[in-house]
Amino acid sequence: MMPHVFVYGTLRRHGRNDIARYRPTPVFVGEAGIAGTLYDLGAYPGIVLGGVGRVKGEIYRVEPEVEAALDLLEEVAEDDSGEYIKREVRVAIGAQSLECLVYEIHPSRIAGHPVIGDGDWIAYAARKSSPFSPPRD
Repeated sequence: MMPHVFVYGTLRRHGRNDIARYRPTPVFVGEAGIAGTLYDLGAYPGIVLGGVGRVKGEIYRVEPEVEAALDLLEEVAEDDSGEYIKREVRVAIGAQSLECLVYEIHPSRIAGHPVIGDGDWIAYAARKSSPFSPPRD
């Protein structure tokens, strides 16, 4: 069975690392949100799972080759010392819920980085890049 992945940052549709560029092409399942806090790490975000905040993202069904490519992109290490740690989280989507892989930022990487209050990287990045609309988060 192909795994599902919850993407919340540059891998989302229209993000600079849009997951649709991977092959075999991931299958879009739907939009969802999970409990967490989203941090602005500069060119990309990182999530810390849990808490009262919500992070907006998308769920995709991916082939094992894509999962391996995502592990490389996210610098996952077998001993959890990499930039991101691969977790499994149950994510509600409509009336169902799916086990999804989520790449959580290593806790040592968030110190001094701002929180993205609305939990939406794509909207935040658009505000951040607009000369007329500074980020409000």
